[in-house]
Amino acid sequence: MADPLYFLRGESLAAAQILAFDWSQTDLGPPEKWPSALKTAVSIMLASHFPKAIVWGPGMLTIHNDAFRPILGRKPLAIGRSFRDVWAETWDGISDIVARAFNGEATFIENFPLVINRHGYDEEAHFTFCYSPIRDENGDVAGMMDTVIEVSQTVATQRRMAVVNGELAHRMKNMVTVIGAIASQTLRNANDLSEAQLALQQRLTALGHAQQLLTNSNVGTVKVRDISSFALEAVSVDPDQIDIDGPDMWLAEKQALSLALVINELATNSFKYGALSLRSGKVSIAWEVSGVDEEFSFLWKESGGPPAEPPARKGFGTTLLERVAPLDFHGTADLFYGAEGFRYDLRTSRKALAG
Repeated sequence: MADPLYFLRGESLAAAQILAFDWSQTDLGPPEKWPSALKTAVSIMLASHFPKAIVWGPGMLTIHNDAFRPILGRKPLAIGRSFRDVWAETWDGISDIVARAFNGEATFIENFPLVINRHGYDEEAHFTFCYSPIRDENGDVAGMMDTVIEVSQTVATQRRMAVVNGELAHRMKNMVTVIGAIASQTLRNANDLSEAQLALQQRLTALGHAQQLLTNSNVGTVKVRDISSFALEAVSVDPDQIDIDGPDMWLAEKQALSLALVINELATNSFKYGALSLRSGKVSIAWEVSGVDEEFSFLWKESGGPPAEPPARKGFGTTLLERVAPLDFHGTADLFYGAEGFRYDLRTSRKALAG
């Protein structure tokens, strides 16, 4: 006698989970009574090392293979649940594509962006996938096959290269302005030429060190305090104008570089337009982890300078502060402009920190 569960035989963890699930509470019923088209599709899926999931019936019940599990992260068990419930946070982005598959139309999409929550926080992920209709014995569409691969790292690398290239172009233009301002201040405030020469040499060396930190992609883990101090050397202000306070915390390469870019951008803007443009101006840099949820907060706060006004044009710097840094930290950022000065607040959960 033929084995009605032949399609679930093997050492697959997903197959064991399918067998253990109580399907009697669903429209499908027990696996041994599943339609032959579904059994065949499940058998092919389980044998594949490529991430796949089957979405079946009006209830859009989910059945996936082992390779699909990493895409789910720490989500609850997806097998036997509605595909819509599994991906509830991003359903608006994929529902039309699912509907097309159930209407008999296959869809192939590359580098598709979705905001998902699979590790306890929202993150932007990218996927290349194909939704293919599965037809039953009567030729009617009864479900779909989701064949997918995550390409988040590839897209992130491409995005970072674009950001780095934009930063290099931006920094080359900005460097001339900063060096000119440093030289002007040095010559104006120095007592003699020898003193001016030494001070200018020290400030340009500090600027070079900060640039080295920003462009080094293999720095390992770095303290937040060290990142702050290094980036601030580019403007070489009076130490009395800067107050740095926060516990010892380390960031891995991606977030360390992102924060270094942020601080350098903030310092440069402050030196040209904000509190650091005046000798009476002050900047407070503080970070902490607080609350039951252990929220990490990095705060740049200016005082004693001219009123802060939003930029007339949003360029690379604004994009870095508003979008790139929050994305790298899996958090949010707020920019405040007012008569009392500029304030930048970057927040995320401690568990979202890379290091």
